[in-house]
Amino acid sequence: MKERTYYYSDPVNDDFAGTKINTTELPSDYSYFPKTAIRRGFAFFLYHIFAAPIVLLLQLIVYGEKYVGRQKLKEYRKDGFFLYGNHTRCMGDAYCPGLLAWPKKAYIIAGMDAFSIKGIRRIVEDLGGVPLPNNVKGLRKFNQAIREHMDKCHIVTIFPESHIWPHYTGIRPLKASTFHYPAETGKPVFTFTTTWQKRKILPGSRTVVYVDGPFIPDMDLPIDKRKEKLRDQAFEAMTASAKNSNYEKNHFIYRPKDSVSE
Repeated sequence: MKERTYYYSDPVNDDFAGTKINTTELPSDYSYFPKTAIRRGFAFFLYHIFAAPIVLLLQLIVYGEKYVGRQKLKEYRKDGFFLYGNHTRCMGDAYCPGLLAWPKKAYIIAGMDAFSIKGIRRIVEDLGGVPLPNNVKGLRKFNQAIREHMDKCHIVTIFPESHIWPHYTGIRPLKASTFHYPAETGKPVFTFTTTWQKRKILPGSRTVVYVDGPFIPDMDLPIDKRKEKLRDQAFEAMTASAKNSNYEKNHFIYRPKDSVSE
């Protein structure tokens, strides 16, 4: 993959994932949790027995991935928590939370793009994907599902930057609203920041992922202030960890929307 220069005007909403998927709407009768024992058993096998070793090998071979601070998660795995990460790659970001959460399953909130490819939606679900509905009608069931995940002491992953910026080495602005669920449920927040660093021997870069936290919601504050405080803590931690990047493959240049295209 060659170096590229990306021009952006909106650091919150601009997306450089490069996917061209015709997204579908989430069915009104969609169930966020498998209803049958057979389906639950298949999901367990697919995730823990089949996919996990493959994912580990891919992260090591493709990215040379290393984790710093993963031990911070150990005492919180039993009761569940939220993982918040920066979004700089496609499949690598999807795999990373599972390795951090292991041996528990990491559930990942994702847009409908990931669930709109014919024939693989159920596989994405069984691997931990939680679809974020693209219509207002589905939000109520989605909100209930996230609360149920926390009641079940699950680990839920959120990418607050929302959109992929390939190999970006900074942290984009985070909306306080993306911290609604930990603020509401009182569950801890951990951040994981993917950094891009020069390989010592081989050419190119490797990824080093830094885990920070826990950040505990202050339940004495009003919920809006709670969200803002969590956002500020997460942003500060991720920004500090992102400074460990020392390899810049792609370049991102700000260009206002009304400027003349080059």
